[in-house]
Amino acid sequence: MDFTSFLTSLGTSFLIFLVLMIVFAFLSSKPGNNVVYYPNRILKGLDPSEGGPKSRNPFSWIKEAMSSSERDIVAMSGVDTAVYFVFLTTVLGILVLSGVILLPVLLPLSATDNAVKRQDGKAQTTSKGTFNELDKLSMANITARSSRLWGFLIACYWVSIVTFVLLWRAYKHVSWLRAEALKSPDVRPQQFAIVVRDIPNATQGQTKKEQVDTYFKAIYPEAFYRSMIVTDNKVVNKTWESLEGFKKKLARAEAVYERSKTTAKPEGTRPTNKTGFLGLIGEKVDSIDYYNDKINELVTKLESEQKVTLREKQQDAALVFFSSRVVAASAAQSLHAQMVDTWSVFDAPEPSQLIWPNLKIKYFQRELRQYLVYVIVALTIFFYMIPITFISAFTTLDNLVKYLPFIKPIVRIKALRTVLEAYLPQLALIIFLALLPKLLLFLSKFEGIPTESHAVRAASGKYYYFIVLNVFIGVTIGGTLFKAFHRIQENPNINEIASLLAESLPGNATFFLTYVALKFFVGYGLELSRIVPLIIYHLKRKYLCKTEAELKEAWQPGDLGYATRVPADMLIVTIVFCYSVIAPVIIPFGVLYFGLGWLVLRNQALKVYVPTYESYGRMWPHIHKRVLASLILYQITMFGYFGAQKFYYTPLVLPLPFLSLIFGFVCGKKFYPAFEHPALEVAANPLKEPPNMELIFRSFIPPSLSSEKIEDERFEDALSSVSRRTAV
Repeated sequence: MDFTSFLTSLGTSFLIFLVLMIVFAFLSSKPGNNVVYYPNRILKGLDPSEGGPKSRNPFSWIKEAMSSSERDIVAMSGVDTAVYFVFLTTVLGILVLSGVILLPVLLPLSATDNAVKRQDGKAQTTSKGTFNELDKLSMANITARSSRLWGFLIACYWVSIVTFVLLWRAYKHVSWLRAEALKSPDVRPQQFAIVVRDIPNATQGQTKKEQVDTYFKAIYPEAFYRSMIVTDNKVVNKTWESLEGFKKKLARAEAVYERSKTTAKPEGTRPTNKTGFLGLIGEKVDSIDYYNDKINELVTKLESEQKVTLREKQQDAALVFFSSRVVAASAAQSLHAQMVDTWSVFDAPEPSQLIWPNLKIKYFQRELRQYLVYVIVALTIFFYMIPITFISAFTTLDNLVKYLPFIKPIVRIKALRTVLEAYLPQLALIIFLALLPKLLLFLSKFEGIPTESHAVRAASGKYYYFIVLNVFIGVTIGGTLFKAFHRIQENPNINEIASLLAESLPGNATFFLTYVALKFFVGYGLELSRIVPLIIYHLKRKYLCKTEAELKEAWQPGDLGYATRVPADMLIVTIVFCYSVIAPVIIPFGVLYFGLGWLVLRNQALKVYVPTYESYGRMWPHIHKRVLASLILYQITMFGYFGAQKFYYTPLVLPLPFLSLIFGFVCGKKFYPAFEHPALEVAANPLKEPPNMELIFRSFIPPSLSSEKIEDERFEDALSSVSRRTAV
């Protein structure tokens, strides 16, 4: 990429962002678009256009975002979202404090040396249009063995120390946030329950329910309330989903019928449908009558299957409820049996978070599945690296013209060529990565993970290692090796390869500079403007939605999507860390990415996204470890680069990775236990009212097993005599 292409990339990206911001200001002021730009406020019963939509300007959202407090974020989007902003603020602080020292110190050191000029035999100037002129602002322009390298070595220590200090402060703050949320005097059902897995076989003449009740009643005689045996709900879930589907179809048919009534034809036209495959074949029937008949049929079938499920499909897992949240917190972190593979427990999540099919999976089966998934992910990473390496090497116009000669006429158009050179490799990489997250989430659930939030964290970790190993390392090594393949062939010794890496690593910063710019300008511009969700909503509203429920479903915004958003941010952290000393000009790009992200996502968290679960900041230890992993990769990279520069004092970099490991170990020992289980002193905080244990119990009943007429008799085999007596 030449210098003109790089400037074109930055300029067009910035222009696109400005246009999208103006589009956002215009479209968000239209009342008909409120459900797209303010769904979070609407669902909470607040005025969607607070501040007056007619007075909005393209920059008013910035003032609103910056004036919001952490308390506002917690109130609108929960603790998990507030913790995510702690992460953005921490990384932004690390980059700003690093840049304050690195930019004024390292740039002059690089610019006043002349290694690039000596290597090429002549000076490179921007007038020749080569982007390599910017190598003079990186370590590529530092002469091997130069004493100037001391400045870069000290900079490595500065970045590491700043990271340690700010991560420590962030961990303390997130711990406080989590404790304050868990201290809440409000009654939360999950704080009065635990999940029990690996229940051993019951003795002869004893039901599974009586076994669980007797066991926990003996251990917690005062606080034990009742238990609920987990059942295999596969069949009943299918029937319930069919019933809900026919209810939606009935509501839709009735809405269509009502709309057909006009002054000229007050009786209207009753809708019809065919009963065969996809409604395309079969007998033609009256839709309203047909759906009513199917609903009545399925209601009877559902009640029958509910009874069969509760009596005959009990699994080796249960939920146990306590009348005290202190006892529940204590039970969740206690060893209940001598053998690790029996009576294993963990604190209950929100009822909607439970992955019910995974609760029955046995201990050793979970362990086996976990290692199997690790192998599959490792193979996926390895085989994905091959195409990503080829993408980084061949998605340049020169290579594409060579292998696809028919595009030569297009490439000859100067303006189009400049744009393609600026965006082609980055767009190819972004599209390629979009195919992966669902596979990783599926694999995480396959491990036997019991909650949605835990599955998201696991998928996020897998995605992080994938994009770091494939995108960062794959693109860097792939680009380097393909650019100088013939040079390695001619002289394939280790010194030549190390020298090549030392010369080429700063040059790869050009790809990542453009990649980061594309992400924060175009990515956050699209995020703010919500063009795609807006178009989809209006198309559905015009052509598909007939009922209020369908309309509401069309504008449901979802959550922030931590499974992909956090790893994507971590990739930027890794890139900026690893190039912060080698090519300090990347630091302002990182600052822009996290600063602009903080502003845009602040607006989205307050007005758009609705969290699907609340884990009270349990994502933070995962984030903390990945930031440290990125820091260690940066320190190892610098050790190798100083060695390639033949710096005599390279071993002085070696303590840094060990200091990072020690820091991570200390943080884990000090802070992590309170994230794994709620502290008892937190759980002991008084409640503003006594808990309604019956409501807490029923909040965990799966939708497919509940009905409008809930009676204990329906759970006669799911509630033993012990628990019924306790309930009374």
